[in-house]
Amino acid sequence: MGTTVEILLWAPNSQRASELFETAFAEIDYVDATLSNYKANSEVSRLNATAVREAVTVDPEVFGLLKRALEYSRITGGAFDITVGPLVKAWGFFGGTGRLPPSRALARARSQSGWSLVLLDPEDRTVRFRREGVELDLGAIGKGWALDRAADALRRLGVSAALLGVGESSYYAIGAPPGLNGWQVNVTDPADTNRVLATVLLRDGSLSTSGATQQFFEIDGRRYSHIIDPRTGSPVEGMEQVTVTAVEATDSDALSTALFVLGPDSASVLLSGGPNRGALFVREARAGPRIVAVEWPGGR
Repeated sequence: MGTTVEILLWAPNSQRASELFETAFAEIDYVDATLSNYKANSEVSRLNATAVREAVTVDPEVFGLLKRALEYSRITGGAFDITVGPLVKAWGFFGGTGRLPPSRALARARSQSGWSLVLLDPEDRTVRFRREGVELDLGAIGKGWALDRAADALRRLGVSAALLGVGESSYYAIGAPPGLNGWQVNVTDPADTNRVLATVLLRDGSLSTSGATQQFFEIDGRRYSHIIDPRTGSPVEGMEQVTVTAVEATDSDALSTALFVLGPDSASVLLSGGPNRGALFVREARAGPRIVAVEWPGGR
């Protein structure tokens, strides 16, 4: 997934801890090998190469994730979209630092993007694309799915206290450390990472952050972030960071990206779709109040 993974857990001894770590990282390795569009032999790369020509049968769990992702596309009106791959490439963020695309290239990428271009057949468990050039990019939901899978594996082995993190942006907590009520996770200011905006006590829940302050480029003082609004085909402007809490990391991961695109005005409806959901927005100063909390745990 092109990032780091950290796992903290309680175990009776070091040998058992090593066994548990191996199990958790095996789940994360599976997700990386399955969803990466940087690996030619991954499930997603296989779909991107062949699903326009024929219906492709996929792993039941991957099919379930694709179905879940497309449902997020539906309920967000396309603000969350795993077919954003051609747009990410057009803007130069696929393995690069970004660039302003020629109008013709951007128009072509827009024609190749859109969640309605992906057809799922639940009966045969197949995936097919409606148009040449469609490419899946599950970067906005894959980290969360990896955390959920690893946490489920640890729970099955009896782990009652663990904190799993991917890229210092997505976290899942199992239980709490001995003697404590939860795991403390800090949300920092994207403009000053030494400043803590909020501290969340996670217990059997997740937190995910989407931000635009690390991957971007500037032209004539205008910042273009790597987070693309699939509906317009252009990078989102005015937003610096969005953090979301939810029970499952798959949900918080997807919602943080969707709300980065939609903004706080649409947050209440999406957050009402599940328990323990909240969002903390950090906007550019010119976009209005810089920090906006919606159903955020403990307020702000």
